[in-house]
Amino acid sequence: MAEIRLTRMEQGQTKIKNVPIAVTPEGFWCCPSPVVFQKSLKAQNPLNKSKPSSPPPKTNVQKKPVSTPVYERRTTAASPSRLVFSDDQQCSTAPERPPPPTSSVAAAERGPRPKIESLPKKVAIEFGEPGTCDMKVILLGKQGFCVKLSVHRNVLTEKSSFFSEKLSEQSGLSCLQIGDCEDVEIYVETVGLMYCKEMKQRLMKQSVSRILRILKVAEFLGFSSCIQSCLEFLEAVPWVGEEEEEKVVSTVLQLQAEGIGVNPVLKRVSSDISNVPKDTLSQIIDLVLKSNEERGRREMKSIVLKLLRENNSLPSYARTTDICNDTIYKSCRSCLDSLLALFKQAAEPSENRDPLAKCIALEADNLTWLLEILVDKQAGDEFAVMWANQQELAMLHAKLPTVLRYCVSCLSGRLYVGIGRGELLPSKETRRLLLQTWLQPLMNDYNWLQHGCRSFDRKLVEEGIGRTILTLPLEDQQSILLSWFQSFLKTGDSCPNLQRAFEVWWRRTFIRPYVDNLGNVAVSDSSILPKEHD
Repeated sequence: MAEIRLTRMEQGQTKIKNVPIAVTPEGFWCCPSPVVFQKSLKAQNPLNKSKPSSPPPKTNVQKKPVSTPVYERRTTAASPSRLVFSDDQQCSTAPERPPPPTSSVAAAERGPRPKIESLPKKVAIEFGEPGTCDMKVILLGKQGFCVKLSVHRNVLTEKSSFFSEKLSEQSGLSCLQIGDCEDVEIYVETVGLMYCKEMKQRLMKQSVSRILRILKVAEFLGFSSCIQSCLEFLEAVPWVGEEEEEKVVSTVLQLQAEGIGVNPVLKRVSSDISNVPKDTLSQIIDLVLKSNEERGRREMKSIVLKLLRENNSLPSYARTTDICNDTIYKSCRSCLDSLLALFKQAAEPSENRDPLAKCIALEADNLTWLLEILVDKQAGDEFAVMWANQQELAMLHAKLPTVLRYCVSCLSGRLYVGIGRGELLPSKETRRLLLQTWLQPLMNDYNWLQHGCRSFDRKLVEEGIGRTILTLPLEDQQSILLSWFQSFLKTGDSCPNLQRAFEVWWRRTFIRPYVDNLGNVAVSDSSILPKEHD
């Protein structure tokens, strides 16, 4: 992380920039503002740009009279440099100089900028009571930037295992140098925290990103109390956004790999309970399925479907596919049982069937939503098998009024669309049984679906039915399409328009055999023709 050097203090004069700092009641000298470091770094690479000269003043403009001289206003705006001490110490103020004349001030403003070599590259900071420090720590940053810290040996050895180890190797060491510091500012602040008694209050106003920087340096210096305070801060403060959460988790996991206890922080993103995904997902799905509030139900269905789709985009090893599928199919069976019970109840004579109509529509919508989840997970084949084997439900379907049963036909249409798109790949027997069981009920409800169901897409369903039929053997295609042909001649627009599928079946039945036979005859004729000899 950083290069460590043990050196003695060099004799001679060095250019050191003294930074105004303050002593807290605990005796902690506050670190200079980050602006100090930024200005020092920027000063080493000044832009060689000169300000454009101001245009000459106009002669016809009258200036307002000034009641006070210019130098008096400048002296009131500039405050003298000072060092602020604790309550039991005095405040020393640099003596004020007489105000310079106006001409000298203007000349100073127009003077040339100092050269890079003459700019200060060092910052000196003293911790604790003034004049009591017994060693130096020099931090070497990028671009030759240097910070000299006046510190106390006993404080560093007590708080930091890193300093304790280095200083124990050489007891008389008066200076320790750390080279290649990536974050000099945070090094200074972390050393300053060693002098702070109430570290929690000191860290409270910091941002999460800055705490992570402090945590990184504290871990390098072996500053255990600071590490603990940073972890307590991260455990309590909100993490804003996924990017910040990833930074916190990655940093904390690095500490965990080094044997530092970070479980309280990681519990926000992980759990020790082994069956959380299965139980929680089952509870969420049950809550959505049992809800009858239209708006909340619609929004939560959309959110859960979106989040499950995000889970599907993860690598296969990171998914909980089996657990999720089992939970969803369990809910599907429960909804099918409930729907069958409602159909049986609706088949009995009753004066008020409105509550039953709402319940049937709710269960049909639940099954459609669960089918969408399974289709996104590429696991809807078993649902097609379950629906194709609902012969009892299909028989009851014919006994109910259309207003009660039409929503069930929407589910059948969604299955045909899925098979036509290749989203479902059930077996040949399942496809045949699905058409035999549910195509006629859908045709009976087709007129109502077109005019009474907003979500019904006629062209999409007709295309799906036609493609599903054309996946069957030619004999099954003929049987189903001839039955449709008779119904279409009787009802017209009240029946699905499967003309495209009918045309494909026609060509397969009447044209392709002739073309194939003609090709075979041509091949056989060419084989019996005598070969020409050269």
